[in-house]
Amino acid sequence: MNRILTIIVLFFLFNTYSSAQSTRQVFEFEFDGVVLNGVLDLPKHQKPRGIVLIVHGSGTTNAVAQEWYSDVRETIVSTGYATYMWDKMGCGKSGGTFNYNQTVQSSASEVIAAINTLKEKQILGSEKIGLWGISRAGWINPIVISQYGDIKFWISVSGVDAKENFKYLLKQNLRIDGLPKDSIALIVSEWVEGTKISHSGDDFETYQKSTPNLRKNKFWLRFTNGGITEEGYYFYQNTFMKEELDKKTGLQIYIKDFDSILSNIHCPVLALFGEKDMNVDWTKTKSLYERTLGFNTDLTIKSFPNCNHNLFQSTTGGFYEFQDKNLPYERCDGFLSSIESWLNDRQ
Repeated sequence: MNRILTIIVLFFLFNTYSSAQSTRQVFEFEFDGVVLNGVLDLPKHQKPRGIVLIVHGSGTTNAVAQEWYSDVRETIVSTGYATYMWDKMGCGKSGGTFNYNQTVQSSASEVIAAINTLKEKQILGSEKIGLWGISRAGWINPIVISQYGDIKFWISVSGVDAKENFKYLLKQNLRIDGLPKDSIALIVSEWVEGTKISHSGDDFETYQKSTPNLRKNKFWLRFTNGGITEEGYYFYQNTFMKEELDKKTGLQIYIKDFDSILSNIHCPVLALFGEKDMNVDWTKTKSLYERTLGFNTDLTIKSFPNCNHNLFQSTTGGFYEFQDKNLPYERCDGFLSSIESWLNDRQ
């Protein structure tokens, strides 16, 4: 891929199509020897004020083909910023193989590769880069900011603290499923014990013996697509043993010295949370942001009642609520307008 193409050449080479407010272009960049496919949304009638990179949460993506976050992207474009979003490796039209165990440090390097390519190809607006990210991106984007050094702002949606959040997700969804407190405590404790066993390098048989109630639970079976297989156990364990666990909680630490990294962020930050978030303990993250970002940044925090992890209106916030109840995907009141007004206030 020619790295000296100018924006004029890009207009001819990349497929374009238009929406009400934006012109969209397919745009690729290379990371770790693999070409990743993405889409640029550019304001139709003005030079972009900057480019906001849309950074995904965990899991596979087919974001470009399925127009993920279209309402968010259109909202950002309405303020004069362009957006750039891409599919992960092995997803959509991106090359390579999807790796569920990709580290957040690697994902941050991927984001930086995208930024560098936008700048090298002189994409309009690339002189001013902002970040928008949801969930897992709450680990990725602080690393990008600390390593890249010239990020103008960060919009954090359903952000995370330093540790694995599945214990909270499991506990809350078992509660939503109607399990009594003693059963929830038993199943959650088995999950923690199973995590420690896997991390220690112990075998699959030991894991099974220590998690009988967890392995029979309906939510767990559904979440793991039928349960953890022996092959899956050892495949994950190979990577997992290299990670660090918190001695007190038994939870995986995704970023060491996360408090320090956040404390050294100086760009403006908008943090948005759903108060029915049953994936991540948003109150812990809110307190973390106030304790770290609050002293050194222009920090704005907003939370939305009856709003789930993905910032859609919900009743329980349960992991399968929308799928089981066939609910409409309606954004929380004020979510998009908060992004719009905050960006309009940025110089």
